[in-house]
Amino acid sequence: MTATVLRFGVAARDVEVDLTIAPGEVVALVGPNGAGKSTVVGVAAGLVRPDAGQVVIAGQPVVRGRRSLVPVHRRGVGLVGQEPVLFPHRSVLENVAYGPRARRRGRRAAHEQALAALTTVGAEHLASRWPSSLSGGQAQRVAVARALATAPRVLLLDEPTSALDVEAQREVRQALAAAVRGRDAAGSAAVLLVTHDPLEAMALADRVVVLERGRVVEDGPVDRVLRRPTSAFGAAFSGLTSVSGHAVAGGVRLASGEVLPADTVDAEPGAVALAVYHPTVARLGRPGGAPSAILRRVDRIEPRDGLVRVVAGEFVVDATVAAVTASSVRVGAEVAVGLPADEVTVFPSSAG
Repeated sequence: MTATVLRFGVAARDVEVDLTIAPGEVVALVGPNGAGKSTVVGVAAGLVRPDAGQVVIAGQPVVRGRRSLVPVHRRGVGLVGQEPVLFPHRSVLENVAYGPRARRRGRRAAHEQALAALTTVGAEHLASRWPSSLSGGQAQRVAVARALATAPRVLLLDEPTSALDVEAQREVRQALAAAVRGRDAAGSAAVLLVTHDPLEAMALADRVVVLERGRVVEDGPVDRVLRRPTSAFGAAFSGLTSVSGHAVAGGVRLASGEVLPADTVDAEPGAVALAVYHPTVARLGRPGGAPSAILRRVDRIEPRDGLVRVVAGEFVVDATVAAVTASSVRVGAEVAVGLPADEVTVFPSSAG
């Protein structure tokens, strides 16, 4: 089986994408709302028609320009969305067997495929149940099994856990992990996972692709993108804060003229760059304190995972209540933000 290629444009949505997924590879597609992720999934699934380019599924051209070369139901694409959308009048087993039956498999063979898929995601005990009796997590696991039962060449996972509560998310992530590990049953399917969850990307994906304003702005192995993001959204997705400027020796020069020191600068002097740090390493102080601190006015103060998040200009600081109180932080007041140079890394920005 050869690669899946999504190289197309959708003018009305201002989306132009060039993305290749190898057989058996899991690619996490991330980006802000409105970036075009749903368009990419829609084109791959045959639900959105591109204006130009091509779509190749596992080496087989299925779309060229606006012309469909292969009917949607014959493309070998499995789709799991945010909602399971199960047939209410069919049992779980019949829901999962629907795809194989639609492909003219006999009832017994279709049921065997369905049961194998349910077993893969740990839901074989639900086979005789009706959709109305399932929890949200159970129903979504059945939806994953239904996609696997068709032995897809491309498996599209469009935010499959976003509509679930925390416990159900854990349950479905386990099912997805099992599906990815056992995707030999899906013919070494290429997997495209749309997610807003870095844990999901770390657990499931081989690669992360960042989409912004309908364009791919970053593409790399999960570890590299999460540790050394080169796009603003890549940094935000990783839980990091990025500050843009131009690289200089020993740091990055901000638009305001100050230099933010950094021990690690991997960008050429003068290049558009991102200085990346974790919000918990930043320190708050009163104006007139440490000479290396940068003064900014506080825009927002909000709770954050047991800490207090202070947003001051382009800087984000996660600090304890005691630290915030000691610095007399108030919305609209000036605060000094200090960052240890050994906690800041400067990379070339994809925006450059």
